[in-house]
Amino acid sequence: MLDVRRLAVLVAIVDCGSVTAAAAELGYSPSAVSQQLQRLERETGHPLVRRQPRGVAPTEAGALLASHGRYVLRRLRAAEAELDELAGLRRGRIAIGTFPTVGSTLVPLAVQRFRHDYPDVRLDVHSARYGELVALLQEGAIGLSLLWDYEWNRIDDPELTLTPLMEDPTVLVVAQDHRLGRTRHTTMAGLEHEEWVVRKRDHPVAEVLERSTRAAGFTPSIAFEANDYQEALAMVSVGLGIALMPRTAVPAARPDVRVVSLGQQAPSRRIVLAHRADRIRPPGERAMHQILVDLAHAQTFQP
Repeated sequence: MLDVRRLAVLVAIVDCGSVTAAAAELGYSPSAVSQQLQRLERETGHPLVRRQPRGVAPTEAGALLASHGRYVLRRLRAAEAELDELAGLRRGRIAIGTFPTVGSTLVPLAVQRFRHDYPDVRLDVHSARYGELVALLQEGAIGLSLLWDYEWNRIDDPELTLTPLMEDPTVLVVAQDHRLGRTRHTTMAGLEHEEWVVRKRDHPVAEVLERSTRAAGFTPSIAFEANDYQEALAMVSVGLGIALMPRTAVPAARPDVRVVSLGQQAPSRRIVLAHRADRIRPPGERAMHQILVDLAHAQTFQP
């Protein structure tokens, strides 16, 4: 059986063009390289290189064996890399970021699957607002984060690599006893005379409402400005007004509100995975990335 280390020596000699250059690349002395080459020639029964005025060139047998040697070495490197990845998924620690609406829908499913598949990898989850999540990514405090954007304000950061996960449709939320409580679909034009519950004016969903109603030809009458989605849902549930929300912000188990589709009349938001482009990503982080991609593709949110 051929010795893999001697195959590596032959490949280095052929690729470098001389014994001296191969020795320098391998960190051996030229005499040691020559000895390994001679042993390999004895093992194969063929001369493998021929001397030239400057360096060496492979014989036909040497070129053939070097070609096989390169393949063997590539496969060995691949095996070592996969073993390293396996080790990385059996220990270590990763940190990811999320925001509340997907933190209460998509992320718990991902955490559950990750802990089942990789129980020995420590998983830290940080929930924060958009600006803080980006800062945590830039500082390296988290390696991977869910983020969101709208079509008029796409994330444009050359330091971040983005993987689009899914569209989160904007829906109309009404009280269960509202006139639209039994309706599955409606249009913005039919909502002109409604009172509205909206997030504070600096929140993106407030801009969604402004853009959607402007396109429908009216200005909304604001009944209440909420600090978060839970407060907004509570006010909708008691009939103070109706609201626009991302579909992920509306718990499926809440019995006192109804979700009504607006189709494409209200812009959806895009949910993405972000990581810093210049980082070497550990195996556990790449595994969580794939889990989130798979789960997001399995979601069935309808506009």
